[in-house]
Amino acid sequence: MNSSATPSRDRIKIFDTTLRDGEQSAGASMTFDEKIQVAEILDAMGVDVIEAGFPIASQGDFEAVSEIARRLHDAVPAGLARAATKDIDRAAEALKNARAFRIHTFISTSPVHMKYKLQMEPEAVLEKVFASVSRARTHTDDVEWSAEDATRTEHDFLCRCVEAAIKAGDTTINIPDTVGYTTPEEYRALFEMLINRVPNADQAVFSTHCHNDLGMAVANSLAGVMGGARQIECTVNGLGERAGNAALEEIVMAIRTRADAFPFTTGIKTPMLTQASKLVSTVSGFPVQYNKAIVGKNAFAHESGIHQDGMLKHVETYEIMRPEDVGVRETNLVMGKHSGRHAFREKLKDLGYDLGDNAFEQAFERMKALADRKKHVYDEDIEALVEDGIVSQAEGAKVIALTVIAGTGGPQKAIITMDVDGHHVTKEANGTGPVDATFNAIKAILPHEAKLSLYQVHAVTEGTDAQAEVSVRLEEEGRVATGRGADVDTLVSSAKAYVAALNKLSIRRQKASEPTAEGVEAVRVGERI
Repeated sequence: MNSSATPSRDRIKIFDTTLRDGEQSAGASMTFDEKIQVAEILDAMGVDVIEAGFPIASQGDFEAVSEIARRLHDAVPAGLARAATKDIDRAAEALKNARAFRIHTFISTSPVHMKYKLQMEPEAVLEKVFASVSRARTHTDDVEWSAEDATRTEHDFLCRCVEAAIKAGDTTINIPDTVGYTTPEEYRALFEMLINRVPNADQAVFSTHCHNDLGMAVANSLAGVMGGARQIECTVNGLGERAGNAALEEIVMAIRTRADAFPFTTGIKTPMLTQASKLVSTVSGFPVQYNKAIVGKNAFAHESGIHQDGMLKHVETYEIMRPEDVGVRETNLVMGKHSGRHAFREKLKDLGYDLGDNAFEQAFERMKALADRKKHVYDEDIEALVEDGIVSQAEGAKVIALTVIAGTGGPQKAIITMDVDGHHVTKEANGTGPVDATFNAIKAILPHEAKLSLYQVHAVTEGTDAQAEVSVRLEEEGRVATGRGADVDTLVSSAKAYVAALNKLSIRRQKASEPTAEGVEAVRVGERI
């Protein structure tokens, strides 16, 4: 097979692993309902394959994969499995209600992984490759095999493993840069070598899977495609363990914007990229950096006078993409206290929200209240208050009122009133600061032993009257929950975020069940691509 790029615009499959590899980010665990939300927007956006999870890891992961597999309309659901019969069978069981599904099995192939992690000889690993793919093929004809740590694997052995996987019936060969070690030139050459040397290489689709430890995940992924890969594995916002994965939105827009350099197409509906980014940021608790490519707040902002002058004369002087192509709108000062329901509903549609009547009325009242408290209501303000409203409608306790006494003259004190199971409860507490006092008062109403592992504040818009958006991450007995809140009062948004995280922890306690013996082993081993 000739790996050189041709003028034809080959179709690149987008394999999204936000729900599996992305969720492995420390503190990024998502609830069952949040995973469903993310899967549905990825499906609507045109993602080809959605890796929904690691079914054997826990009962919760199994149930999420099963429900996602049942709900997807167009995307193919995939489940991850180690090279073990119990893993593969568990994945097949979770995916069985899908129209069609993929089993993604993997094993390490690099000398360092085989010696220290697997403690297996190369020949035993090779046997596992063939056996695991053969087992997966008894459940589906769509099987993907991955060579974990492929970029640090000896070429001769990698060729033997790839040949064995395809011979066993594998249809997608993934060559992951598991530790973000390779460079674009090396990665392209690796695909060219495999496609030219492996006798049956033309019987499978080759795939990239790049981590960002050296900041080259997107560049490496695109180089892999130039070397012959026709599937890219990636995550929304580049979410993933350590430094993250290749970012879906950057890959897709690079292919779209530089068609001259990358003669390929994807099936992604790019105007949904910003909406997907915001959802993943919300449910993971990982804010998107302002200068993040494609979906960052400043990606289409121009402050320099020279840049502004150029933009006014011709937008292409400083913008290589249209904001609307990724779902960004340029309108800002539109909503206010005199705005009506019709205008507000249209604004919500423009921002990608489709709310039911009750949720719309609640959002409208919150917008009116916000407009009375600050001069300008920006798009970002509206997005924050809608998302905050979605959180507040979830099961659990709610913040009703908060009074905080702070300053240099005495102890910091907070008095909070909350709705708990339909009853208003008021408590007060002292603290080393206003936030500490607020959290102590909440703890007096909702006793817990959770540890605060993240407290982060950022302004949604500019100005002293800007809304503050707070992210809080709590950890308790191995469970991690993230809550977010937005308000023009930083302490109120802090209280909302803290309570939202506690509500999630409470739900997880109630839904927690003992994992299977295999699940315990999977979590203990902790093998990752």
